[in-house]
Amino acid sequence: MNDLAIIGGGPAGYVAAERAGAKGLSVVLFEKRELGGVCLNEGCIPTKTLLYSAKMYDYATHGDKYGVDASDVTFDFGRIVARKNKVIRKLVAGVGAKMKAHGVQVVKGEAQIGGRSADGIAIACNGETFHARNLLLCTGSEAFVPPIPGIREAGDSVLTNREILSLREQPRSLVVIGGGVIGMEFASFYNSLGTEVTVIEMLPEILGGLDGEISAMLRDIYAKKGIRFQLSCKVTEVRNHEVTYLTPEGATASVTGEKILVSVGRKAVVEGFGLETLGVELTRGGVKTDSRMRTNIPNVYAAGDITGFSMLAHTASREGEVVVNNLTGQPDMMRYNAIPGVVYTNPEVAGVGLTEEAAAREGIACRVARLPMAYAGRFVAENEGGAGLCKVIAGERYGEVLGVHMIGNPCSEMIYGACLAIEQEMTLREMQEVVFPHPTVSEIFRETAFAFDAK
Repeated sequence: MNDLAIIGGGPAGYVAAERAGAKGLSVVLFEKRELGGVCLNEGCIPTKTLLYSAKMYDYATHGDKYGVDASDVTFDFGRIVARKNKVIRKLVAGVGAKMKAHGVQVVKGEAQIGGRSADGIAIACNGETFHARNLLLCTGSEAFVPPIPGIREAGDSVLTNREILSLREQPRSLVVIGGGVIGMEFASFYNSLGTEVTVIEMLPEILGGLDGEISAMLRDIYAKKGIRFQLSCKVTEVRNHEVTYLTPEGATASVTGEKILVSVGRKAVVEGFGLETLGVELTRGGVKTDSRMRTNIPNVYAAGDITGFSMLAHTASREGEVVVNNLTGQPDMMRYNAIPGVVYTNPEVAGVGLTEEAAAREGIACRVARLPMAYAGRFVAENEGGAGLCKVIAGERYGEVLGVHMIGNPCSEMIYGACLAIEQEMTLREMQEVVFPHPTVSEIFRETAFAFDAK
């Protein structure tokens, strides 16, 4: 009998398997597709690989800003996609090597939970039955396709994140339904390559849930780059290549695109693997867990997108670690107050902790300071004419750091410092006493902490 069975080999499952194997547990991991899950095969990694190629093209075509004249700059869409596939293969192989190094038994196939018995929890796969003392559910999520009239009949003109990554040719035009993180990253990629892009968003602003001021800044930047935004608009119909929507004034309008990307959110995968045999409680469209990632059924845990809570790869990995720590006698609890969010557009957006809007909704007394990224000399040196902002939210009484939100490259690599500050409940004064390397863009975090003193 195995100590731990894991269904799903994404960021929650394979990280938990690695940690459990390293701690001496016997682990069997079931994955029906490829190790790495959606993140590695259809999400985080492939999109960032594509976006980096687009960024290189952006820099090359605007090299004259930096005194570098790169004339006749071109790109090869096929080679960009081929490199993306190469990166995926390399990293998937790396995950497999980790599993082998830590003694994890990987079973490729569709797992089916067979219920509980004296022999533990039974999982059937490929005609064989496995038993485990503990079960970790990491089946992830899938793209949600809303019931818009005509969307199912539109054929291969309508894509989710999975299909758009398999395109072999660049579309001349793209309509993106949903201006969230996934939608904006693909909009950014294709806009950089010259595709005509329209984003239709039902909310008043893109990137709902992120800092509103910074979301508006990103939208303004991309509007100047040629992306057309239709905000507060509800899509009512999709016919072939045409998307019909209602404007804020109630009028009917439409836009056509060679391809239509549906990116309005994701839903937890809770069906198709026998979850009902255990009686696990569901909530928010996902599996209900406590702070130790325990379900209502003893010895059954859940981590990652299946919980329907924080659908981010780094959240999933940490949740998987919490499960393993508790199984191996290291009491641990999941905290969500310092989970960073990043949008890998150009410029990047990153944030962690409370936004101004969230603080207002929750009635939390706070102070806010903001500084242009241009206060950091390194940013000016490397981002000619680039817009950027750092925004810090601090508690009114004690000055503890509650949230940090940024736009400007390379804020994706800087936001971890803000995560540490929030995790450690650091105050503005303590941030001011930290020595940052100079010149770096990350100095903007410290400078913004000093900006509170000037008020």
